[in-house]
Amino acid sequence: MNFLSIFVLIPLLMLAGLWAARGIKAIRGVMVTGASALLITSVVLTFMYLGERSAGNTAEMLFRADTLWYAPLHISYSVGVDGISVAMLLLSAVIVFTGTFASWRLQPLTKEYFLWFTLLSMGVFGFFISIDLFTMFMFYEIALIPMYLLIGVWGSGRKEYAAMKLTLMLMGGSAFLLIGILGIYFGSGATTMNLLEIAQLHNIPFAQQCIWFPLTFLGFGVLGALFPFHTWSPDGHASAPTAVSMLHAGVLMKLGGYGCFRIAMYLMPEAANELSWIFLILTGISVVYGAFSACVQTDLKYINAYSSVSHCGLVLFAILMLNQTAATGAILQMLSHGLMTALFFALIGMIYGRTHTRDVRELTGLMKVMPFLSVCYVIAGLANLGLPGLSGFIAEMTIFVGSFQNNDVFHRTLTIIACSSIVITAVYILRLVGKILYGTCTNKHHLALTDATWDERVAVICLIVCVAGLGMAPFWVSHMIGESVLPVVSQLIP
Repeated sequence: MNFLSIFVLIPLLMLAGLWAARGIKAIRGVMVTGASALLITSVVLTFMYLGERSAGNTAEMLFRADTLWYAPLHISYSVGVDGISVAMLLLSAVIVFTGTFASWRLQPLTKEYFLWFTLLSMGVFGFFISIDLFTMFMFYEIALIPMYLLIGVWGSGRKEYAAMKLTLMLMGGSAFLLIGILGIYFGSGATTMNLLEIAQLHNIPFAQQCIWFPLTFLGFGVLGALFPFHTWSPDGHASAPTAVSMLHAGVLMKLGGYGCFRIAMYLMPEAANELSWIFLILTGISVVYGAFSACVQTDLKYINAYSSVSHCGLVLFAILMLNQTAATGAILQMLSHGLMTALFFALIGMIYGRTHTRDVRELTGLMKVMPFLSVCYVIAGLANLGLPGLSGFIAEMTIFVGSFQNNDVFHRTLTIIACSSIVITAVYILRLVGKILYGTCTNKHHLALTDATWDERVAVICLIVCVAGLGMAPFWVSHMIGESVLPVVSQLIP
């Protein structure tokens, strides 16, 4: 069996184990064992990949395997990874592991919740290892479908409305995406759906690229919170349970940026050069609009959700700059945002579980009541606003340096406008931290609150270590990513 298939096999075994489990202890045991196995496997894969690269293996994708599924349409189970895929798999494993502990005490229907949570995880892992267009789309849909039930059943607030809105908008994006994938396959005249082989043929007519590129980019861009198709994100995040928000914002939204780069930009480079300015304007709006919207929210989850719109907009913005530095920054931003937004949503869920409110106007003086969670919230906020030494700084700095390399008025003007989001982010983060953590606790009921439990500490500390580790030692990651970005970027340079 191919090593990469373990990332699909483990969730399948977890599903079987959960189905057979009886009692909360057995369910937790299955989840912790499976999540730990995924994390260990992703770490082993990272070292294996780095070892292959240091040994001089220059293949674009490593650990490849191909098994024909459906001959008439040349659909295969084709898997392989490069530095970008390895980084995304490692991020996904960390979020699934910490999300398991964030859901440790979830009630009711614990088994059913973890079944859908695991199915979502399987879709994410399968997507990142796939290099066949149809197989990627299949895993993409597997990752999206569980969101409806996870929000609609275990969510809070207007959960039915949020679940329906999210599902309809993402399914609409999937329709565009499917049309784009079929257009790429038939337009290329290829006898395979393997994206590497289609890229090598490089024979999709320019006129067809100009049709399929916008559809494909838009299809993935909806999941990446591309303006004006971002409105599902704040409602979905605000209503989702804690671990689902962590996985959705931390990993699922990254499928959008990854797909735009891996499929739309890679397979249709001429159209990307010709039409990138349109999507640059839309992503620039996402960056600034998301930051401004976060400033006026009073719900902690809505603040983080609009912040995610801004930061995910930066990912697409950097990809569209069509150079290696900016593209490397985009992948680093995916990693950074995935970790710090998961940390934020975890902490918000822990605070809400104790105070039973997410309204900023009703929270104050939490530092005296729950010092551990408060300090962790400060760290998450500092990462979000780009403090040097944490992951946000290195990602955003790489994006803006790469974006400014485009020596023309249009690109540099958009870059300066996008840079303003840093200041806006600092405003709402510092104001939020000052409001809810410091001062006098005016609510008598909050004075009796407890700090983080052991399972919550495991989730939070793991995420903080990753945020700080990426911020202080980013070079091995950026080097691994940079090598994998180059084959795509080399086709984009006109």
